[in-house]
Amino acid sequence: MRKVLILNGPNLNRLGTREPEVYGRDSLDDIAAMLHEAAALLGLDIDLRQSNHEGHLIDWLHEAADTDAAAVILNAGGLTHTSVALRDAIAAVPTPVIEVHLSNPASREPFRHKSLISGVCVGSISGFGARSYLLALDAAARL
Repeated sequence: MRKVLILNGPNLNRLGTREPEVYGRDSLDDIAAMLHEAAALLGLDIDLRQSNHEGHLIDWLHEAADTDAAAVILNAGGLTHTSVALRDAIAAVPTPVIEVHLSNPASREPFRHKSLISGVCVGSISGFGARSYLLALDAAARL
C-alpha cells in the first residue's frame, strides 16, 4: 500500500476553535477522520502529523524521502510565507510535495500572498476548507 505523509505546521492543532470564520469549524481530528476514510477508498496508507516547530517538519520531510513515501501533503501554516529552511528541505527531497491551505492566502492579508514553498511543490490547493486536504489526497493518489 502506498504511503502518504500529511504534515501540518504551526497552530493547526487549534483548528476548530482558532478563527473559525477563516479556517472553519473542523478540528484537525475531524480532518484526520475524513482523510482516513478517503485514503481507504483510494488504497492509500496515511500518516498524519502536526508540529508547531519548523525543525520537526523538516525532519519529517527528510524521513518521507528516506522511507520512500509516495507523496507528502503539507499545510505549513504561517511558515509558508517565512521559511526558507522549509523551502530548501522540500527542494532537497525527491518525494513530491503538495501544498495545501484551508483558506485562500491570495484573498487574505498581503503578507500571505507570497508562498516561499509553492515553487518547489508539485502543486498547491487552497481555499476549500477541510476539502482542500481531500483534494490534495486525491491528487497524491494520482501521482
